[in-house]
Amino acid sequence: MLNLLYSVLGFVPLILGATWLVDGASAIAKKRHISNLVIGLTIVAFGTSSPELVVNILAATSGNSGFSFGNVVGSNIINILIILGLSAVVYPMAVKSPTIWIEIPLCLLSAVILLIIANDVYLDGSDGSTISRVDGLMLIGFFLVFMYYMWFAMKRGDDEHDIRLKEMSSTKSVVLVVVGMIILAGGGQVIVYFASKFAVDYGISDRIIGLTILSIGTSLPELSTSMVAAFKKNVDISIGNIIGSNLFNTFLILGVSSTIQPIKLDIGSNLDLLVNILATILVFVFVFTRRGRKIDRLEGSVMVLVYVVYMFFVLR
Repeated sequence: MLNLLYSVLGFVPLILGATWLVDGASAIAKKRHISNLVIGLTIVAFGTSSPELVVNILAATSGNSGFSFGNVVGSNIINILIILGLSAVVYPMAVKSPTIWIEIPLCLLSAVILLIIANDVYLDGSDGSTISRVDGLMLIGFFLVFMYYMWFAMKRGDDEHDIRLKEMSSTKSVVLVVVGMIILAGGGQVIVYFASKFAVDYGISDRIIGLTILSIGTSLPELSTSMVAAFKKNVDISIGNIIGSNLFNTFLILGVSSTIQPIKLDIGSNLDLLVNILATILVFVFVFTRRGRKIDRLEGSVMVLVYVVYMFFVLR
């Protein structure tokens, strides 16, 4: 069980490193008179996804490609059913029009694409299903299209982000970036190494480890941010951030991971992929039920319940 403990402790430097990296890089960019638009679209967006990216790259290079799949799909499911669900329980979540008609459908499209490329057994009659390097490059291509949309959406002001940049000296900014990158990589290495040892010791599949330990740990920053926003009743853009995070996870992180090392999928993967699709459909449906374009407390509770039932089937 020490391997599990060490793996969990690895999330402390992982998340701390990501925070320092974003703070330092944002301060440097601001001193060079780079606009908030560019900082939000690049440094902040990529930095908040860096825990998942680092863990997945290290998992892919170490031969634990199952971690990559479980971490991405598990994080996507947690983002919607747990983070969005709990936030709605605290305070109903208002949904902006661009999120309803563009970003949620894009998120659903990404989930469907993932289901298609992960089913070689049924579509091609292969012996096993694999997310190949070609699939990974295709996902990265979708990511570039998504970034193109985000750029113009933010320029139009459809997706306004209140970016609070910390004031600090140039020396401190550089130190934070360097130290942040080091401990981010170190924390990721610790997590992957001890999680793989724990999986071997107890005969647990990489997919299960990815869906539980890794996805929960790498989703902690989004959970804390969304819950604080919900308690402050400042939730108007939270759902957009969560949907955007899911698109980053599927298109960029899984795309990069499978390009480095093709991901072989086990027999239970389709359950995860179908729940991933169901979670996104629930968001779209709930927006139009009851009163107003928002997700209320009852609907948030239903989302959390769906996750509990899903975990029951995964862990039984």
